[in-house]
Amino acid sequence: MSASNVMKFPEIQRYDCNTAEQFTSCKLPKGVPDSIKGIREEAFARFKQQGLPTQKLERFKYTNIAKVAAQWDGVLADLDVKVENGGAYVSNLLDSLDVPVVSESLAMCAPGADKYGDMSLWDLNTAYLRDGLFVDIPVNENVDTPIVLNFDNIDDTYTSARYVIRIGRNAEATIVEKYSGKAECWKNYVTQIILEDNAKLNHIRIIEDSDLTVYSQNTSVKLGRDAAYEGFSLNMGEGILRHQIHAELDGPNGNASFNGLNLLKNKAHADTTITMDHKVHHCNSNQFYRSLVDDEAHGIFQGKVHVFEDAQVTDGYQLSNTILLSPKASMDTKPELEIYADDVKCSHGATTGQLDEEPLFYLRSRGLSEKQARYLLIRAFVEEVLEKIGNENLRDELAAKTDRWLEAVL
Repeated sequence: MSASNVMKFPEIQRYDCNTAEQFTSCKLPKGVPDSIKGIREEAFARFKQQGLPTQKLERFKYTNIAKVAAQWDGVLADLDVKVENGGAYVSNLLDSLDVPVVSESLAMCAPGADKYGDMSLWDLNTAYLRDGLFVDIPVNENVDTPIVLNFDNIDDTYTSARYVIRIGRNAEATIVEKYSGKAECWKNYVTQIILEDNAKLNHIRIIEDSDLTVYSQNTSVKLGRDAAYEGFSLNMGEGILRHQIHAELDGPNGNASFNGLNLLKNKAHADTTITMDHKVHHCNSNQFYRSLVDDEAHGIFQGKVHVFEDAQVTDGYQLSNTILLSPKASMDTKPELEIYADDVKCSHGATTGQLDEEPLFYLRSRGLSEKQARYLLIRAFVEEVLEKIGNENLRDELAAKTDRWLEAVL
């Protein structure tokens, strides 16, 4: 067959290279240590070749971050964060570069970059890196009081913050991140969490951003032997959220749980994408998310459990449940299992639908109003995931926020 008769298919453009010009035309921020300039320049070069990810990338199928970010015309801004109960545990990231775990984390390649090829937002964060925090819990330290990080943003800005969290061997802590504000801004953050052997972290995110906010977050979690990570996200933001999580169980008997509640209304867009890598034997993971989607809001849950060949005696579980409160609301779910070991117990499931009319009718027949009946059923739906929060005071705080949201929409 002659070369002229061979059918040629057009190359799929998985990135929008043109979008890079909008960001690479800016100079890299000054005032950062020489030791990370090379790291930033390499990340800058990678992003310049790629630009922003498009929906032709599998894990960005439901979120057009390129379209949203292309409209941004803000300026690079400093991080605005207020720390409560940080004490000696929280320091400025760039003042901690002499700590090996910090320098190694900043130089680390984005997890999943080779396999998935969709980590240019991580590179963009590294390229403009100049702000961040280092949370370091020493060996054998048990921090009883939650460390609270309160984030806000200035109007018409882009922020590129990095957080490195290390929980030392046999240590335990609770960290709460709170995001709120009315500013029109784009936050492109990276959080890197290292749990040493037998360490435990309770990690809670509360997101209440306005409809003017774009929030893209990459989170990397590495767990050592006997380590435990308990994560919970309450998303009540009304803007664009893209939260991509990559967890690695690197030591035997590790346990990682990612739980969350999405309360979406108006035209909110919330995308939670999780990859759970079971690399060694005798580890457990859980993903449990519930969503209430109202008005024209759009929710996405993409959860993957990847079991490597050496990860025998693995238990991986994921579940996404959604109630649509409006005929215009929508939810996309894509659970995945990729298993190369023999002795495993993995399951996944997803449900999406409207409120069941039968129990609603039953409650109304017992004298409750329609609003009261709907509230009871929906409150019971969210209670099961709220129970995953171990700290009673924090559980009550998030439950109160949930109740206020329900009162407003029902």
